[in-house]
Amino acid sequence: MPLSSRTFKNFIAGEWVAPITGEYFENRNPADTDDLIGRFPLSGAEDVARAVESAKRGFAEWRATPAPARGDILRRVGDLLTQRKDELADLMTREMGKTLTETKGDVQEGIDTAYYAATMGRQMWGHTVPSELRNKWAMSFRRPIGVAGIVTPFNFPLAIPTWKMFPALVCGNSCVFKPAEDVPHAGAALVEIMLEAGLPPEVIQLVHGTGVVGRAIVEHPDVPVISFTGSTATGSFVGETCGRMHKRLSLEMGGKNAMIVMDDANLDLALDGILWGAFGTTGQRCTATSRLILQGGIHDEFLSRLVQKARALKLGDGRKSGTEVGPLVNERALQKVEGYIDIGQADGADLLCGGRRATGKGLDKGWYFEPTIFARVEPGMRIEQEEIFGPVLSVVRVRTADEAFEINNGVKYGLSSSLYTKDVNLAFRAMNELDNGITYVNAPTIGAEAHLPFGGVKQTGNGHREGGWEVYEFYSETKVGYVDFSGALQRAQIDNYAGAPT
Repeated sequence: MPLSSRTFKNFIAGEWVAPITGEYFENRNPADTDDLIGRFPLSGAEDVARAVESAKRGFAEWRATPAPARGDILRRVGDLLTQRKDELADLMTREMGKTLTETKGDVQEGIDTAYYAATMGRQMWGHTVPSELRNKWAMSFRRPIGVAGIVTPFNFPLAIPTWKMFPALVCGNSCVFKPAEDVPHAGAALVEIMLEAGLPPEVIQLVHGTGVVGRAIVEHPDVPVISFTGSTATGSFVGETCGRMHKRLSLEMGGKNAMIVMDDANLDLALDGILWGAFGTTGQRCTATSRLILQGGIHDEFLSRLVQKARALKLGDGRKSGTEVGPLVNERALQKVEGYIDIGQADGADLLCGGRRATGKGLDKGWYFEPTIFARVEPGMRIEQEEIFGPVLSVVRVRTADEAFEINNGVKYGLSSSLYTKDVNLAFRAMNELDNGITYVNAPTIGAEAHLPFGGVKQTGNGHREGGWEVYEFYSETKVGYVDFSGALQRAQIDNYAGAPT
């Protein structure tokens, strides 16, 4: 199916097929809603059921393929992503709005993940340990699990699907993939590249649609593994379902990340960091810096400089040169941000800049919102506690590091945190005491590297991690093997002297 097609299809059972429902939805450019990208399948539970049946056949074939050979296919995927980096970045910016610089980084994350996955095909470590009995061998090894259901968000249209699918595939599982309905074109492009690289067709299934599709995947009894990134509310439903059905589940959900700037910090560096952390991707990251905690000595100077810089940020189409902040992904997202502006003002915070839709100068056809800063925010205010997922920053003033650490930890989320200081002792305290899965020192809260685990604590997730070596343990199961070559019955865990002759 050519990527230029205006009407797209699902990929099920080795073929590009129309949805059984016969229904489609429109996908439009958030920078210019007159720009129709295409019509995509509005699939249903029957489409998912057909995809799962195919994925089960794919799993039977794929699990028998040696892991290094599976890794070689992922290496070829990385090569193709490298060749098409600019094309894919343009496609993603048109589809979800963030700037080309950011979507190129999104593709690069997929490239890095592919090459890392390729090496992991030769590192599916187990353990060999001494047995407590004579002439007996004891070992563990990793085995694939089955069909993995992959449900991904809009904000990283390529990186997050690769974080999930590439490890799942190298471990020997097949995948049923549902991309967010805001970025279906990126999902289709990724699947085409995987097929071109040589992935057996029934190993990957692509089912477009809304939450109806996601729910059908989560509730299907033949999908034993689910990986979900999205809101905490939806993640709670997914967790309840998977717990009841005894499925393995990885959840990556919300964040309310804070950047702490101490009086001794490099203020120029911190200023660059907060602009990138708060307003990059238009604030639509689970790691976005949505709280800024300033020590009193630098509070007024830093805040004045920040407001001036934020007002000067250039909004526009992410594919145009000079654009620094793109649109929000859709009208619902914009309305949600507008609602929090009202909430912040009603609670008594000072609106220093932004707070409204951006219009004029070519912005009228898109979902643009001005970079927004609230000051005099108090701990416990809703704009300080709740994930907004937009270009809104809440600034809190503190006296001491202890107070800053307490405020950082005083939310229900625990994904990322950041501290700007020259005090090495305080930096190490922060890594120990900030209640987050990730802590940056002298860098903003956003960013991830493919070879390190990514994830958070509290209501950000359920303990599993994306990326790095840990995710390969999630997508595989440990099996233990014993080989007794003594020629006699040896009874382990019986009350006798371990290793003594019988």
